[in-house]
Amino acid sequence: MLYWLTNFTDGGGFFNLFRYITFRSGGAFFTALIFGFLFGRPLIDLLRRKQGKGQPIRTDGPEGHFAKVGTPTMGGVLILGALVVSTLLWARLDTPFVWIVLFVTMGFGAIGFADDYAKVSKHTTAGVSGKVRMLVGVLIAAAASAAAAYFHPPELTGQLTLPVFKAAFINLGLFYVPFSVVVIVGAANAVNLTDGLDGLAIMPVMIAAATLGVIAYAVGRVDFATYLEVPYVPGTGELLVFVAGLIGGGLGFLWYNAPPAAVFMGDTGSLALGGALGAIAVVTKHEIVLAIVGGLFVVEALSVIIQVAYFKSTGKRVFLMAPIHHHFEKRGWAEPQIVIRFWIISLILGLVGLATLKVR
Repeated sequence: MLYWLTNFTDGGGFFNLFRYITFRSGGAFFTALIFGFLFGRPLIDLLRRKQGKGQPIRTDGPEGHFAKVGTPTMGGVLILGALVVSTLLWARLDTPFVWIVLFVTMGFGAIGFADDYAKVSKHTTAGVSGKVRMLVGVLIAAAASAAAAYFHPPELTGQLTLPVFKAAFINLGLFYVPFSVVVIVGAANAVNLTDGLDGLAIMPVMIAAATLGVIAYAVGRVDFATYLEVPYVPGTGELLVFVAGLIGGGLGFLWYNAPPAAVFMGDTGSLALGGALGAIAVVTKHEIVLAIVGGLFVVEALSVIIQVAYFKSTGKRVFLMAPIHHHFEKRGWAEPQIVIRFWIISLILGLVGLATLKVR
């Protein structure tokens, strides 16, 4: 929105700063961060009053989680509020990719909100039907994927790019949209599964988002894209503003989510943020790189898939409990120990993902 201030400059002066994505990204970051600090406590107090008993705790979970009874959920509302306000204020709103990513983020946020509301209102860990959640998620992801394919340059439409290799593409054709749906829905649910300990999900999300933000900025500049030999997708640079808002809002939330958490992000936040990561990857043509920078989420999701499949076939368990962070809890690891080690792993994976820009 503030980009229109550039109409009042002839190429110089203060208003000219609003032409620069980096300047507006900084503005988005601080706007979202301040939003989080200003509205965090009032929102937590409101959620505590409305929810009463807070998020239902699984009776078969680690014993240490019973101390969290009464902690309110739906804290993702704080992140989404900060993210939307900062993006609408600082991003160029004539860029379709910004709206595509926002659509996915808010769409999956709405699914998560409905699920969280069902849980706290009925005081049960069972929320909205998994089939309903999946169906709505697929529809949202399909619409976004089709829109992204429409706005991609013609030479990239339907193409899957391969990292590391120069000018390496796989023409998926009509299968591109279904593939992108898997990426977006998979990312949303993988982050959702990771959100099981205080502060565990939000930091890896911010690390992955920061990595994808750098990639989006590079892919959106013809000079950078040419130098790095990556596909040039005009307009994706504006997603750096979106990412900056996500990180600012995420830090504002982490202030209250740090152990012991005063609020949980709930499915409202985890599904929305995961969907956002998937959408950015699809828009920037870096779907495979997402599996690297979001490797922690991939492992968390795989641990559940492996556990369920193995138990159904043998009646035995591979892990003490899935997702895998609960396995380490059962083995006696302290919660902060798990969280910080997983953060370190996420940072390493983010750096590896960035390296794919240069390694060709």
